[in-house]
Amino acid sequence: MSRLDDLIAELCPAGVPFRALSAVTTRGTNVRWREVGEAEFRYIDLTSVDRVTRRIGDTATVTAADAPSRAQQIVHAGDVIFATTRPAQMRWAVIPPQYEGQLASTGYCVLRPDAEVILTGFLAHLLGAQGFRRYVEANQIEGNYPSIPDNRIRKYRIPVPPLEVQREIVKILDTFTELEAELEAELEARSRQYAHHQEVLLSTRGDEATRTLGELFDMRSGRFMAADHIAPRQDQGHPFPCYGGNGLRGYVTTASHRGSRLLVGRQGALSGNVHRVDGEFYATEHAVVVEPISAVDHNWAFHKLTTMNLNQYVSQGAQPGLAVGTLKSLAIGVPDIGAQRRVAAALDKFDALVNDLSIGLPAELAARRRQYEHYRDRLLTFRELGA
Repeated sequence: MSRLDDLIAELCPAGVPFRALSAVTTRGTNVRWREVGEAEFRYIDLTSVDRVTRRIGDTATVTAADAPSRAQQIVHAGDVIFATTRPAQMRWAVIPPQYEGQLASTGYCVLRPDAEVILTGFLAHLLGAQGFRRYVEANQIEGNYPSIPDNRIRKYRIPVPPLEVQREIVKILDTFTELEAELEAELEARSRQYAHHQEVLLSTRGDEATRTLGELFDMRSGRFMAADHIAPRQDQGHPFPCYGGNGLRGYVTTASHRGSRLLVGRQGALSGNVHRVDGEFYATEHAVVVEPISAVDHNWAFHKLTTMNLNQYVSQGAQPGLAVGTLKSLAIGVPDIGAQRRVAAALDKFDALVNDLSIGLPAELAARRRQYEHYRDRLLTFRELGA
């Protein structure tokens, strides 16, 4: 980073000016539906932007006849959009060239950088920095759906170093994000490979015995635990993990189970979440505790249950759920115990590679992100000129 240090020493040794976002960006414009005829637009909804990769994913195609009321803001390549709903989630993205002239939800603040003052990449990295996150958390409006008004975002003051300094910072930080992207692509490829092997290795063969889940496992719902008894972090007073319908909920003072178990989420869209749990833990009524009682390998059972589409068995109603009785009635093909163990061993290797946060690709990706965040916050911290 000696070149960056040299540039700062040469171009801004006494500090840099700080300016409000409104002074270095302009607003987007809204579509005039009466004037576009039957033209089609790709619509960037709030769910279109991935909060981790900052990329735009699935978008709908809309016209004047069927566009939702929020499909209003015309975006251009190089715009930076930031979600004003649930802003602490830090959902933002740079508009790539393929979305030139398309539409974004009014739930985004559209920031169009003044190219003579600030680079798109520099602004984008600033929106991910801890300083902006703290500002958002301090200025959001609380409620069931927290939000931050567009004008509050535009009041946020940012450092504006000379363009040469910005360009060098973007070059350094983009190197980290490119490494992240490579790891994400490899992780996605490995995940597809894992899914393929699951399908092949767990498919039922003609010589396998057919058994119901109730014949193979002891299955029962967990027990109610009041939300105010669940601590967000583990400590001496709350040593036991507490699992609900979507995995770990927090930590509690007492355990309801001990040993190796499988947990299946049973409420609504959460049904089908399967987790392996070891040691002492508590399971709430939103989880089904599963323990093999026949010649079934624990790890094979985990992979088999993971690949079953359990959501199709969720009961309908005000509180949809997956009944234990329904689970027990489901029939599956069961290979001999030796085959189960061989399949489980093969799939466990893939599972660790794509899901284990302590080893494999997830661990490497997490390390890269921490490295990026460290340098991002360091490189984007400037002394204010005249302060």
